[in-house]
Amino acid sequence: MVYISRRIAASLALRGVRGTLARVAQEFQARPAFDEALALLPLDEPFAPFALPVSGQPRVSVIIPIHGKLAYTLACLRSLARHGARTAFEVIVVDDASPDDSAATLARIAGLHLVRNADNLGFVGSCNAGAAAARGEFLLFLNNDTQVTPGWLDALLQCFADHPDCGIAGSKLVYPDGRLQEAGALVFADGSCWTTGRFEPRQAATFRWRREVDYVSGAALLIRREVFRQVGGFDLRYAPAYYEDVDLAFAVRRLGLHVYYEPASTVIHCEGISAGTDLDRGMKRHQRLNQLTFVDKWATELAAQPPVGTAVERAIRWRQRGLVLVVDAMTPEPARDSGSLRLCAILGLLDGQGWGTVFLPDDGRASPAEIDALGTLGCEVLCRPAVADLPHWLRRHGHELHAVILCRHTVAGQYAAAVRRHAPQARLIFDTVDLHFLREGRAAEVGGSAAMARQAEAARRSELALIEQSDVSLVVSPHEQDLLAQLLPRARVELLSNIHTVQACRRAHHERRDLVFIGGYGHPPNSDALRWIATEILPKLREFSPEITVHVLGDMPDTARRELAVPGMELHGRVAELTPWLDACLASLAPLRFGAGVKGKINMAMSHGVPVIATPVAVEGMQLVDGRDVLVASDAAGFVDAVLRLQRDEALWRQLSAGGQDNVRQHFSPEAADATLRRVLD
Repeated sequence: MVYISRRIAASLALRGVRGTLARVAQEFQARPAFDEALALLPLDEPFAPFALPVSGQPRVSVIIPIHGKLAYTLACLRSLARHGARTAFEVIVVDDASPDDSAATLARIAGLHLVRNADNLGFVGSCNAGAAAARGEFLLFLNNDTQVTPGWLDALLQCFADHPDCGIAGSKLVYPDGRLQEAGALVFADGSCWTTGRFEPRQAATFRWRREVDYVSGAALLIRREVFRQVGGFDLRYAPAYYEDVDLAFAVRRLGLHVYYEPASTVIHCEGISAGTDLDRGMKRHQRLNQLTFVDKWATELAAQPPVGTAVERAIRWRQRGLVLVVDAMTPEPARDSGSLRLCAILGLLDGQGWGTVFLPDDGRASPAEIDALGTLGCEVLCRPAVADLPHWLRRHGHELHAVILCRHTVAGQYAAAVRRHAPQARLIFDTVDLHFLREGRAAEVGGSAAMARQAEAARRSELALIEQSDVSLVVSPHEQDLLAQLLPRARVELLSNIHTVQACRRAHHERRDLVFIGGYGHPPNSDALRWIATEILPKLREFSPEITVHVLGDMPDTARRELAVPGMELHGRVAELTPWLDACLASLAPLRFGAGVKGKINMAMSHGVPVIATPVAVEGMQLVDGRDVLVASDAAGFVDAVLRLQRDEALWRQLSAGGQDNVRQHFSPEAADATLRRVLD
């Protein structure tokens, strides 16, 4: 009862009355003991010898300290055997003088490295003993009362790959009943700790974004072996257990590294099996004693931690520079369109600069895969049903924001006033993505439509008004920046173009054939270009090169498939990966007759070293020179001639391939976008 009272008091300080009542309801609601979706392995399965993965050169050493509880250990090891990993790993079990027949049984498991302590060393000593026996570049400390799930280890390693400053990565821990147990943990100025997310739904978007945390539980913790050695391993002052994982995290940060919670790695943890939950009895009594040891050792560092009583939402983001809200019409999907690719790159850059980010799709929808994809960029997704709409969220959280980025005039027009009202301190940034009125005006000219011309004029008034209202507006091309300088000379307009990393050009000229068009049919400039290819460009080209094919990569409705069903036109729809096509094709076509902004299809092809043949409109604002890094054509005959030149002239092909890559490096690199974001937000 005393323990429960302490937890409620702490919850009141951190969550407030409403949050505490919700937490109590979650803890005591009736629910099944096991969540069938987790596919837990049974504890009562009769033992039969089995094998674990083995490697002569393991990259990871999985270290499992045990003291009895054989049934749990066997279930843990079976889960490792079942799910494995893409990377090579070894499994080391440290038997800490178990009182049962654990050692004899475990000795019958092929591939298991069994270390036996002569005396009971406790969790801390056993982990250090396992580390001493390890051969891997990484050490993965894993409790024996856990079961792993598919991809758990590869996700932790990906966190290290994505963040060179990663010192420790920890898994999402869930209870066997499916509720969340821990999504990273907090340390307050008095040395007290708080595990975030306890008893919440494990799939809640709130806990599906990767972030820096104060520490992660030693129940599933990955660290480089060299870093573990450098800090001296787990500090023996915390023997037999408790606070050793918190101490390790602080020691790693002293080296200038960081600790990350990795939500893509899920581990099921039967918390309390090995040590119970009562802080006044058994092993758990060391938790309170070791807190005093920890406070004495890290007094200077604790002064920079959140004060006791800091709200959980604020403490979670304590290490971030500030919070940036990004709103677009829908959740970005890089395989869908160039704008999505750019926005995801922006979110990644903001995370790298230390900003916290939250993304809200105006349509309210985000699939689990989309939530997880943005989560790897450190971005929390605000979608239904958790978040009803932007105005409701702003009323509650607007005061927390450093900046708001509203993408496209259709979104900014709806919410700019609400942002000013509920977040007056926030910098309002209007990301035009491209100037819609410019694209729509050109479409009206090509189509000769008075209705489209009126629509373009309405868009012009809307966009210019929003640019005047905003603190900063973002455009993707120098042409648009120059145009706005003439129309609105007092507005602050910054260039933040498409963002691409140059890829290797993997195949030579003689290994390539065919052509590629990148882009979905739903974008009007693309549908017009595809009809032009099908009706004029491709028929003329096949008169000279009968076998040539244009591969179209992008969303394609059935009605369009019937319209574009011409010889030599292959409609592949949206593909998961563009690289195989860009590695095989001779050139990329961009026959756009209207549009605005910078063309992602051109950037993408050039980043892979694929020469591009494009119209003057398509290359506008991209700092490209005809004959040096692109071939420009204005009519069907010009496109045919350009393709034939590239087929015959290998030197020209190589020149355009190299020139296009140089253009991407100079004008469309992550470094250029990063500099713009710093100017805008700092």
